[in-house]
Amino acid sequence: MRTAPWRSHVARVVNQVDGLVPVVKGNGYGFGRAWLAGLAAEFSDTVAVGTIHELLDLPSGLHAVVLTPTLVAPPDVHGSPPAVLTVGNSEHIAALAEATSGITTPRRVLVKLTSSMQRYGRSSDLIDEARAAGLDVVGVSIHPPLAGSTDDHRRDVTAHLGDIDPALPVWVSHLDPDAYASLPSSHTYRLRLGTSLWHGDRSLLQLSADVLDVRAVDAGAHAGYRLGAVPADGHLVMIGAGSAHGVTALPDGRSPFHFARRRLALHEPSHMHTSMAYVAAGDPLPAIGDWVDLQRPLTMTAVDEFEWL
Repeated sequence: MRTAPWRSHVARVVNQVDGLVPVVKGNGYGFGRAWLAGLAAEFSDTVAVGTIHELLDLPSGLHAVVLTPTLVAPPDVHGSPPAVLTVGNSEHIAALAEATSGITTPRRVLVKLTSSMQRYGRSSDLIDEARAAGLDVVGVSIHPPLAGSTDDHRRDVTAHLGDIDPALPVWVSHLDPDAYASLPSSHTYRLRLGTSLWHGDRSLLQLSADVLDVRAVDAGAHAGYRLGAVPADGHLVMIGAGSAHGVTALPDGRSPFHFARRRLALHEPSHMHTSMAYVAAGDPLPAIGDWVDLQRPLTMTAVDEFEWL
C-alpha cells in the first residue's frame, strides 16, 4: 500500500466534508478496527462503529455512535463517554428504556428513519416515542441504499426533513461530498463515511498472498481435501491464504488469484489458511516464495500483514 497518496486522500476528504464522521466497523475496511480507530482519532473526536461489540476496539476518550440497532445496552467503556445507540422501531426503544431504567443520565440515541432500503427505521413518530420512554434523542439517522443515483439518495434524505425539528442533527450516508453540501440549509447534518474515505483510489491498495509450496502432478492424480482429479499434467500451487482469511472463489466461481497477468485455477475451494491452485504444464508457474495477486474486497478479507511503501 502506498502510504503518502493514501493518507493524502484521507486528508483531502476530511478537509472537504464539514461534519464528517469516520466509520470504523467490521474488519476495519481491511486495516483492522483497532488500527483504523487510532488513525480516525487523529482527526475526529467521534467515530461510528457497526455494533456494540465493536466499542472495545476504540481508543479511550472517543465519542462513539453505534450504527446497528441493539436490544441491549452495552457496558460503558472506561475513559470514554457512553456510546450513542441507534433505535429503529418501538421494540428497540422499549428494550433500551428498560435496560437503562434507574440511571440518572438518559441514554443518548439516534432515531433511525425509514429509507427506500426498508431495512431499519420507521416514521418520525419514533422521535416522540423515544423521548416519552426517557431516552435522549440527539439526532436522526437516514441511510439510503447503495443502489440508485445520487439524486435518489438525496431524495431519501430530504423527504423526511419537513417532519424533523431543525434543532436535531440529521445523520446521513451514501452521499458524495457535493450532494451532501447541497442539502437544504434548514437543518444541520453529519455525513458518515467509510468506504469512500478509507479506500478512495483502489489502485493504491493491493492484496497478495505468498506461495508456500509447488509440486508436479500427472493427469488424473487425486489431490486436496476432496481428492479431486487433476485435469492434465501440471503443478499444484499452495497459496498462503484461505477461508480463514475470508478468501473464496469469486461469485461466478472463478479463482481470485492471478500470476503473470493470468488467472490461477483453483483445484478445490480454499480451505482455512491455504488455497490449492492448479497450473497446467507450460503455463507461467510461480515458485515457492513468490507472491500472487488476490482479487477480493478488503472489507471481507482478514489481512495478516501490511506493507506500506
